Amino acid sequence: MTKRLYYDSSEVHEFDSVVEEVAPSSAEQSRPAVILRETAFYPTSGGQVHDTGWLTLEGAERLRVAEVADAEDGRILHYLEAPPKLPVAGVRVRGSIDRERRRDHMQQHSGQHVLSAAFVELYQLPTVSFHMGEDYCSIDLATPSVSSEQIAGAEKRANEVVFENRPVQIRYVSRAEAEKLGLRKLPPAEHDQLRLVEIAEFDLSACGGTHVDTTGQIGSILLRKAEKVRQGTRVEFVCGGRAVRIARRDHGALSEAAALFSAKLWDVPEQIRKSVEESKLLRKQKDDAVDQLAELMALAALHNQPERKGRKVIVKAFSDRDISFAKLFAQKVTRTATPAVALVASTVNTAGLVFAQTAAGTADMGALLKQILSSVGGRGGGSRDFAQGGVPAGCNVEQLLQQAAGTIGS
Repeated sequence: MTKRLYYDSSEVHEFDSVVEEVAPSSAEQSRPAVILRETAFYPTSGGQVHDTGWLTLEGAERLRVAEVADAEDGRILHYLEAPPKLPVAGVRVRGSIDRERRRDHMQQHSGQHVLSAAFVELYQLPTVSFHMGEDYCSIDLATPSVSSEQIAGAEKRANEVVFENRPVQIRYVSRAEAEKLGLRKLPPAEHDQLRLVEIAEFDLSACGGTHVDTTGQIGSILLRKAEKVRQGTRVEFVCGGRAVRIARRDHGALSEAAALFSAKLWDVPEQIRKSVEESKLLRKQKDDAVDQLAELMALAALHNQPERKGRKVIVKAFSDRDISFAKLFAQKVTRTATPAVALVASTVNTAGLVFAQTAAGTADMGALLKQILSSVGGRGGGSRDFAQGGVPAGCNVEQLLQQAAGTIGS
């Protein structure tokens, strides 16, 4: 079992150790890994992602540690990034943790403890899971919904605890002792000894992660959004330096949006609402205009086409209208008082055919379309009165329409 130096202090960034075992790359794992006697590298677990850094061998060769993971037997695997050659068991190494990444993880994880405790203190909403990503973190709360007032309240309370700069201490107790201490969440009964993280007079939790020494080192806690998930409500947040970076990014995006609207930052939501309403109105006006155009074109086509065998056959190919307009045109043609057949095509984007007839007509549009498309390898289908299909690239749709019209006329 690997001795975990980060258990007693998250500020250990460099350490000396010995390689106990080397696991070469394999079909299951593309990267080699080393197991050390002791390590300050944190492996991915408990919602917190792993550390990265370097292992410096005797002779000054440096190996990049790209990922760290727990083995089932309690050892820690340090996966190496394409080393020129692997170290051997027994060699001494000096480990160096990526300090900036470690600090970020300490801020996020400690911030999560504060935030989860704030939701319990104010609203009795327990955290059921925690996730730390590269850009944001999240907790899942055991509740179907969280109001904006609760979000603001929890954020305010959490930052009060941060600004009070309360001590954060680590201690070890037996499970029997832990059961009497009123932990925010008691973990499953897997170990006889538990590592507790205590935020003075505010939170006490069992946790194996890396944490700050005082809450002031968290910097700040920023809640960004809440959404419903299967096990409750997910609250997304960021802390410390990450909160500053995200806030700067958000401010930049908001400033750019404000400039586009020639508005102040706080007026952007109202400007967006106005734009959305205007867009809806324009879309409706466009749809109405297209509908009217299709109807007028259908009436004109019917007016100019002589009747044959008690119906009018309209053949039309659109080179400037898509298949949805072709379909609308065919519907307009066949829904007037005049019995009609519409054989319509569009060559915009992917070419397609639409065959339609007035309800209860004598032809079979579905069968006719399949017959026409089968000659060119196209696919489509439909009912007796309406059918639609796609035409392979390079086909002469005008010729296909005339072929269909000839079949209708025979």
